[in-house]
Amino acid sequence: MSRLKQYYEQTTMPELMKQFNYKSIMQVPKIEKIVVNMGVGDAVANPKAIDDAVEELMLLSGQRPITIKAKRSVANFKLRAGMPIGCKVTLRGERMYYFLDKLVSIGLPRVRDFRGVSRESFDGRGNYTLGVREQIIFPEVSIDKVKRVRGMDIVIVTTAQTDDEGRALLQSLGMPFRR
Repeated sequence: MSRLKQYYEQTTMPELMKQFNYKSIMQVPKIEKIVVNMGVGDAVANPKAIDDAVEELMLLSGQRPITIKAKRSVANFKLRAGMPIGCKVTLRGERMYYFLDKLVSIGLPRVRDFRGVSRESFDGRGNYTLGVREQIIFPEVSIDKVKRVRGMDIVIVTTAQTDDEGRALLQSLGMPFRR
């Protein structure tokens, strides 16, 4: 069992039950899944770029990502429907907790001039979205092997009903929000 999942069950759940006056343990919000998405805009000109992005995302997440294809053609970008333009991976269970632990304790502190993540990036239903500018903040990605620095979007989907519940859950799990 991952360190973060243990912490959630032993510390976070009782804290949230007391804070929001839940009657049942099943009401306590939990993290459902984490979706990591990497857009590869230069894949139009260089189809090999997609393979590099898939490889890096596989290193980060521990599971094989799927490639995302363009839904419609855009002449200005020389993009045709069906061309690969990105990749994403959906993490659940143990891998999800390991990834979140790695993101919070190792990845985010390595971001240059880091002052915390925004408190406003909730969607109204307790889900949190966060953008990372460089994939090299993770220790698995070797700076020497990276051909191009890419950003990624990380979406944390929770069972929380409101943003306040979601914020309390993520803050308890160590998400460094701005003051």
